[in-house]
Amino acid sequence: MLKQYDSKTFFDEMMEMDGKPKSHYEQFHDILNRFSVEDLHEKNETAQLSFLRQGITFTVYSDKTGTERTMPFDFIPVIIPPDQWEQIEKGMKQRVKALNLFLEDIYNDQQILKDGLIPRELIEDNPYYYKEQATGLKIPNDNHIFLAGIDLIRDHNGEYRVLEDNLRNPSGMSYVFQNRFVMRRVFPEFFNSHQICTLEHQLSNLHEALCSHAPENSEDKHHPIAVLLTPGSYNAAYYDHVFLAQQMGIELVEGRDLVVKDDCVYMKTIRGLHRVDIIYRRIDDDFLDPKAFNPESVLGVPGLLEAYRKGNVAITNGIGNGVADDKAIYAYVPDMIRYYLDEEPLIKNVETYFLRDKEAREHVLENLEELVVKNVGSSGGYDMLIGPHATKAEIELFREKIIQDPAQYIAQPTIKLSRAPAFQKERFYPCHVDLRVFVMGGKELKVLPGGLSRVALKEGSLVVNSSQGGGGKDTWVLKQGSDDSC
Repeated sequence: MLKQYDSKTFFDEMMEMDGKPKSHYEQFHDILNRFSVEDLHEKNETAQLSFLRQGITFTVYSDKTGTERTMPFDFIPVIIPPDQWEQIEKGMKQRVKALNLFLEDIYNDQQILKDGLIPRELIEDNPYYYKEQATGLKIPNDNHIFLAGIDLIRDHNGEYRVLEDNLRNPSGMSYVFQNRFVMRRVFPEFFNSHQICTLEHQLSNLHEALCSHAPENSEDKHHPIAVLLTPGSYNAAYYDHVFLAQQMGIELVEGRDLVVKDDCVYMKTIRGLHRVDIIYRRIDDDFLDPKAFNPESVLGVPGLLEAYRKGNVAITNGIGNGVADDKAIYAYVPDMIRYYLDEEPLIKNVETYFLRDKEAREHVLENLEELVVKNVGSSGGYDMLIGPHATKAEIELFREKIIQDPAQYIAQPTIKLSRAPAFQKERFYPCHVDLRVFVMGGKELKVLPGGLSRVALKEGSLVVNSSQGGGGKDTWVLKQGSDDSC
């Protein structure tokens, strides 16, 4: 069925250039060929219906036809052999450790700025740098990053590179578990012949990491009360919020469900007020507390920051994390790793041009049709130009944007993203993929085995974001022999 499949143009996750499957895909390929196209089509339809019936959705704000969509799913997994995964895991821990030390530094001693490693204006002019609100806060475990989502791609040589850091409210972990659940249910044949790292205990690890953030003045540090604070059902990642709260066994609350009294946070219940120790917030900094941030916010909790400052409640992820996952700061992360850890980065960045630099800006403006341009404050594939796929009008629009506000944009070469087979509409075709790896920060760092493989299901597209038509794949990390450690 894959005889006409093109694996020569780009690095392919599954197939060699000669059309044979890679060694870690051989068993999967053999089983796949036992099915007819009709069988696969029927199973694929069953998988999509399973997502629909379970209400596994996300919201698209720009879609005028309706906001709710199910995540498109493709059943051909991304399979990662154990030696590759070991390198990814080490690289992710290294990166998150350095980013956490950076956050602790810039909200306290600012030694990295004093030593001139990062231009001071990149921090002080950054809209996500909350100096007044976050400076001097006593963070439990000195850990600002409870959950990180690091986006990886593979280039034309198959080398992993970091595309983006997500340290504020990374979404998508629920899809990792649901992709595996649907895959096991609809395609059980594939699991009998593969030794795959299980996801079974990972939500317990997430809950344990969350509870390790019990604040200084918690009434019971061994059994703290945690809640997940959501903006509500109209948020794009609401399904993610519901799933994680349910699976961790914590209450899902909105701002109106919480109240601050005597600098302590309480949850309103039918049995009265219950003290809250930890808030896993899924709302942005600006909306957390109308007394400390945006006074017009109706999503947050008045007085929350003062309760935090006095050690009566913990907020994860930390306030002001956005300064570290800003796309302009991204280019300095390898330097942070060298500075704080005295180590060489295990996984490299994608080359990045700062458009505030006149020479770089002139180069980018002359070569817009070959580059990718991103707004440093945007995510989800919004306000982004992919030069080779853009119209002349789109290129000219971004030219004006860059000239008007160069500091707001960065540019990167158009990476030849790796591809993997997808099966849609009764045929196989190659699609570009990336991988969001989730790192859980508690008393130690743990990495979810696999992560969320996102796929650009629109043929030829480079955009994997679900809000822009992308879908998901199951991600398998193969065990090392009889190794049960994962």
